[in-house]
Amino acid sequence: MGRFYFLVVLCIFPYLASAQLRQNYYANICPNVENIVRNAVKLKFSQTFVTVPATLRLFFHDCMVEGCDASVIIASSGSNQAEKDNPDNLSLAGDGFDTVIKAKAAVDAIPSCKNKVSCADILAMATRDVVALAGGPSYAVELGRLDGLSSTAASVNGKLPQPTNNLNQLNTLFASHGLSQTDMIALSGFSHCSKFANRVYNFSQQNQVDPTLDKTYATQLQAMCPKNVDPRIAINMDPITPRTFDNVYYQNLQQGKGLFTSDQVLFTDSRAKPTVNNLAANSPVFQQAFVTAMTKLGRVGVKTGSNGNIRRDCSAFN
Repeated sequence: MGRFYFLVVLCIFPYLASAQLRQNYYANICPNVENIVRNAVKLKFSQTFVTVPATLRLFFHDCMVEGCDASVIIASSGSNQAEKDNPDNLSLAGDGFDTVIKAKAAVDAIPSCKNKVSCADILAMATRDVVALAGGPSYAVELGRLDGLSSTAASVNGKLPQPTNNLNQLNTLFASHGLSQTDMIALSGFSHCSKFANRVYNFSQQNQVDPTLDKTYATQLQAMCPKNVDPRIAINMDPITPRTFDNVYYQNLQQGKGLFTSDQVLFTDSRAKPTVNNLAANSPVFQQAFVTAMTKLGRVGVKTGSNGNIRRDCSAFN
């Protein structure tokens, strides 16, 4: 399952202003906006499959820091180092940014829509669309976000879960932002060599490789991420069906193929294991759990009123 992993820490006010979000928000503003965005995303997808994981990761990295406000897309300028240049965001693929920028251009090419649709909403719609293009569920997206007015590299610090987190730590992070253990388990997929190298090279004095990791999978990981490789190199956390959005990730966990310690703990901890087994065995249940979690994620840190605006250029403040 190419379920482009993003164990997400939603580190902003989970309910703030989410009441303004609603489906069909642009019905009287830019009625065809969802089709316009979808067509732009389809074009980008036809050029490279990386569009899928890149856009998904961009959405999660955006929402987890200052809320879903497109602040991660802002480019650094002058004395301000923006979110995207924090070390934890340097691995975000350029195709995700490009997807949003091209969709924004397509929307603004319609005179009645120009500067009427936020970059944050375009990113939310594009994320739904890449999931569907990869074989996942197509779900209704709540809209009505404004774009954020701040983006600093420092704001990213401490907002991401660690690959060595145990279940208590993960649950605490997610629960503090209105997300349940099931929501947390339903979100998963891509990582970078530097995040798991210790499991396949320097696990402990007794074991070079983490003994809980499937031996064949460990060999695959060593081949994909040899020692001293660029730590920004991304690999798919699902080696079985890497280009399909499905529930095979959970089946992999059952076989000891969780990439992070924080992945495998979802199966080895008896509190999470029943959910993993349920999602592994039942694709419709997984898809519904994913849609529920994505909807809740999309409500995090929504900007309204004077706390945001609609950017003319997604990569720069007005």
